[in-house]
Amino acid sequence: MAEPGSAGGRDEAAEPAEEPRAVASTRAVDIATCLLLAAFAALMGIDNWRSGAGWASDGPKAGYFPFYLSLLLGAASLYGLVKAALDRAGAASPFVNRDQLRRVMQVLVPTFLFCLLTQWLGLYVASFLLIAGFMRYVGEIAWWKSVLTSFLFAAAMFVTFDLAFDVIMPKGPLEALLGF
Repeated sequence: MAEPGSAGGRDEAAEPAEEPRAVASTRAVDIATCLLLAAFAALMGIDNWRSGAGWASDGPKAGYFPFYLSLLLGAASLYGLVKAALDRAGAASPFVNRDQLRRVMQVLVPTFLFCLLTQWLGLYVASFLLIAGFMRYVGEIAWWKSVLTSFLFAAAMFVTFDLAFDVIMPKGPLEALLGF
């Protein structure tokens, strides 16, 4: 009988796993980031020039320091853009693969929806939905535990912020229905 990993036997665990397909290369992400930063620097430079990037008799005008910071950001962005464009190794190096992007989107999309829903449903209902959804779909926790935990958390937040400290928080139709 052959040993695992020897010429006579075949060790399944020792075989390299197939590399997941990359969604974006490091070079593409570097170039996109540098372009976005350069556009932001240009916007900031134009706006600060408009508000006064010079020197007045009593000192610098309102846009003086931000204007020069935008020039610095623009120069750094252009340097990064040239460096990324010339980097051949970055073209082959994956920045993110499909599985990694899926996991990031599992957090990003619900968090974005939470921010949107807070405007219409209020903080407490949106928090309840976010926590219950994360627990159920990402954590794969039973529905009853997810609903109970998120309800207790939202209730504790309501008691703490609205009743104990009287902090004004975004409220929705449920709180209005309950008289808050």
